[in-house]
Amino acid sequence: MQGVPGFNTVPNPNHYDKSIVLDIKPLRSLKPVFPNGNQGPPFVGCPPFGPSSSEYSSFFPFGAQQPTHDTPDLNQTQNTPIPSFVPPLRSYRTPTKTNGPSSSSGTKRGVGRPKGTTSVKKKEKKTVANEPNLDVQVVKKFSSDFDSGISAAEREDGNAYLVSSVLMRFDAVRRRLSQVEFTKSATPKAAGTLMSNGVRTNMKKRVGTVPGIEVGDIFFSRIEMCLVGLHMQTMAGIDYIISKAGSDEESLATSIVSSGRYEGEAQDPESLIYSGQGGNADKNRQASDQKLERGNLALENSLRKGNGVRVIRGEEDAASKTGKIYIYDGLYSISESWVEKGKSGCITFKYKLVRQPGQPPAFGFWKSVQKWKEGLTTRPGLILPDLTSGAESKPVSLVNDVDEDKGPAYFTYTSSLKYSETFKLTQPVIGCSCSGSCSPGNLNCSCIRKNDGDLPYLNGVMLVCRRPVIYECGPTCPCHASCKNRVIQTGLKFRLEVFKTRNRGWGLRSWDSLRAGSFICEYAGEVEDNGNLRGNQEEDAYVFDTSRVFNSFKWNYEPELVDEDPSTEVPEEFNLPSPLLISAKKFGNVARFMNHSCSPNVFWEPVIREGNGESVIHIAFFAMRHIPPMAELTYDYGISPTSEARDESLLHGQRTCFCGSEKCRGSFG
Repeated sequence: MQGVPGFNTVPNPNHYDKSIVLDIKPLRSLKPVFPNGNQGPPFVGCPPFGPSSSEYSSFFPFGAQQPTHDTPDLNQTQNTPIPSFVPPLRSYRTPTKTNGPSSSSGTKRGVGRPKGTTSVKKKEKKTVANEPNLDVQVVKKFSSDFDSGISAAEREDGNAYLVSSVLMRFDAVRRRLSQVEFTKSATPKAAGTLMSNGVRTNMKKRVGTVPGIEVGDIFFSRIEMCLVGLHMQTMAGIDYIISKAGSDEESLATSIVSSGRYEGEAQDPESLIYSGQGGNADKNRQASDQKLERGNLALENSLRKGNGVRVIRGEEDAASKTGKIYIYDGLYSISESWVEKGKSGCITFKYKLVRQPGQPPAFGFWKSVQKWKEGLTTRPGLILPDLTSGAESKPVSLVNDVDEDKGPAYFTYTSSLKYSETFKLTQPVIGCSCSGSCSPGNLNCSCIRKNDGDLPYLNGVMLVCRRPVIYECGPTCPCHASCKNRVIQTGLKFRLEVFKTRNRGWGLRSWDSLRAGSFICEYAGEVEDNGNLRGNQEEDAYVFDTSRVFNSFKWNYEPELVDEDPSTEVPEEFNLPSPLLISAKKFGNVARFMNHSCSPNVFWEPVIREGNGESVIHIAFFAMRHIPPMAELTYDYGISPTSEARDESLLHGQRTCFCGSEKCRGSFG
């Protein structure tokens, strides 16, 4: 370019020589040149959710094996030191257009399109509801040194504890984000946060079962399945792995998600007719023939190889207008495939999958419960359609399909607490002065102030986090009955069933799926003076005692993952003004039938609300994690230390535990 007039000078805008032709190569022929180690900082490629550590493989997508490349992959971070801070993808957002000419570069997108561009908006219109894009990078100023507590090996291969922990931590963050941001983007934002901080497991793709996931487990989003390695695709219905045999590569299907909304998908609990992927209508509403590639080819290869394929059934969530519940239905074998023309006249691939024998019922239970609810079939072993005789807002069935027992010992059903004459209530309390519904952040509301400025519940049905005590609005509060701070006083939200167990007497379970944090019931009965009842506890098997020692556990969100100061973390240990003893032997509700477990799926929370001008303590039960239909509901009864034992190691009133949990301590009470 030497000798070209005007180069490295400011040209005269009114005069330049048009006869000179500049010898400039097109941009696409230029190769990028990156500085070496002596010239500048190392180049670091940022995956969608942060840099890939050398301790574990980067996900492609979300844990799949990276395909081989003939040319160097600039997104690889191997042998490159990880910087102390990686700027988020949103910092690379395309500059706002000005009146000046637009740049000729930057029209191609890479991984993680900047949020807010036109192309993204067009793509979002095609996105299925509740299946958000995971290209969300959440940068936390408090999580720079965050320790996930999950090793690199545990991220690759999980277990039951890790799967449960990851799902609980994810849902805790999701609930908190939903509480403070009032947005539907809480789910993808929570997922992006956990992934970027290494809170996930089973990243290694595999054919067959996934460690820690049981047949019948339920999920409330595809993102949850991705976090624990059941199904890595957040949008596509077919997930597969590339199997290598020498120099040859072959795709094998690992899992499919059946939404039940496509043409020809049968609802038989033992078999499934599955439609292939692709061929959907484009922006011009023109459908096309499906091709034998990607997921379709993987299913065809699995038919030939005979490997098992994980099947997840999607069903409508009755508690959400647009949401879905996903049921893991176990391993299926592909028995046959064929091609047929759909309603659009285009070719569609069809696959028949048959459930492998010897697996516990999952989707079959789901379909049976639906028929019971709709009255299409009668519940086998039904003794009473409603144990409560109308005392509850929803009927509670009494069922025995184990032996000839016709019901539990006689008691009077009550849905509320009863106080003895000698029991003294706590200090008087004054209700709020809200005219409509109590609102979060309204410090003029006394109930909101007691709950540290937040509504303790999400959407008026789900507990956000455990607290030392929760304050609900009471009878003298002028807010209306549908106030979102009135939850446990509105009665049962789910269809429950009292049933006879094989070795633990009567138990309690739900016909509905329960999402983590859902309110189940409160413990109703007679509130007794401590001195009057403690001497008879060994004879009364229906006693709830807050002074017992309970196993501690972590359930709340981690402040660093929602950009909150860790010093503001809400304590989870309860703090009651006085111990509480409730006997449900003579008077009680469904809570009296909940059995003990050393690995419970339900926990209790003290709730105080005003009644007759005084504070009344209630014991409410909430789902600890997602609970599928027909799973027994259990909580930790705790143990009573002997008052004479200095080290509290001697116990009295213990009973043998039959929970069968891996953590079973052998006794309780």
